Amino acid sequence: MLTEERHLWACALAVEKQHGADAPRFVTTRIGALALAGDDAGVERWKAIAAKMAALARP
Repeated sequence: MLTEERHLWACALAVEKQHGADAPRFVTTRIGALALAGDDAGVERWKAIAAKMAALARP
């Protein structure tokens, strides 16, 4: 069973794989678009994905 935590990790890995070095910019753009649309839940989800990506980047 895929927990929410594992789903977030999977999303972070997929974004990094698809966007490479541009992944942080992609996530920032996504968060901005969701914020402008008033989608607070979407913003929180993408912030959580961004946090997972940051954790992956740490040595």
